Amino acid sequence: MRKGLTFLQSVVAATVFGLAIPAYADQNAQTVVAKVNGEEITVGHMIVARSKLPAQYQSLPDDVLFKALLDQLVQQTTLKQQLHGEVPERVRLSVENEQRSLLASEVIEAIMESSQSEDAIRDAYDARYSTGDGGDEFDAAHILVETEEEANEIKSQLDEGADFAALAKESSTGPSGPNGGALGWFTNGQMVPEFEEAVMDLRAGGVSEPVETQFGWHVIKLNERRKLEAPEFDEVRDEIAQELSVQAVEDRVSQLTANATIERPVIEDLDPSILRDMSLINN
Repeated sequence: MRKGLTFLQSVVAATVFGLAIPAYADQNAQTVVAKVNGEEITVGHMIVARSKLPAQYQSLPDDVLFKALLDQLVQQTTLKQQLHGEVPERVRLSVENEQRSLLASEVIEAIMESSQSEDAIRDAYDARYSTGDGGDEFDAAHILVETEEEANEIKSQLDEGADFAALAKESSTGPSGPNGGALGWFTNGQMVPEFEEAVMDLRAGGVSEPVETQFGWHVIKLNERRKLEAPEFDEVRDEIAQELSVQAVEDRVSQLTANATIERPVIEDLDPSILRDMSLINN
């Protein structure tokens, strides 16, 4: 094999001519791929850099990415060396925030993983569906307005016999207004909590008192309620696992926060607009 071939050319040549390609089993994250004025760049640095790329770049051929990433890391190293070890305040703070976020994510992933045992998922499934009941499904409509006064007026008109669909077409500001306020069928968890709670309290044909949510004020009519059959375990396994993970993280964060010594000595004296003042961290 001729001298001067690049690593990629060597691999291609070895493949084409049936030559043995050397093994690189001894390479690891600490393997040095470049030195810039004595400062090492390792395989580990490159692995992390690749993992941060957008998906469209990660799909590029490995050899193309390898060269591009190594060139980038070399160039970045030469540039940052111009600071001669000094770290600007905004960079120091950014690194601390990034490290805090990454370490917190590691703990969250560990909590989520430990909460998703097959036994825990099966127990949650049995607790939810042991009766064979898959919960309720609702067919409802609503009229959405901006103020409580408008909602009270809508409710009064309905109590006096006004047609719900016609009033929704005329008054509702929601996207379902042109369809008479019809929302179709939905199950528990698909609507915001305040809306769902109001629907749960209604009987078929009933109309709610005005209900406030983040979207405005609603007057809700329940058209029909029906029972669902319990789904098979495999159909909802991933959903239950996700719910267990979220709950486990929330519980652990609440526990850690409750047990931590947290002091906020000056927060009440701070003007929130201080967050806009970038001059405080420029040096």
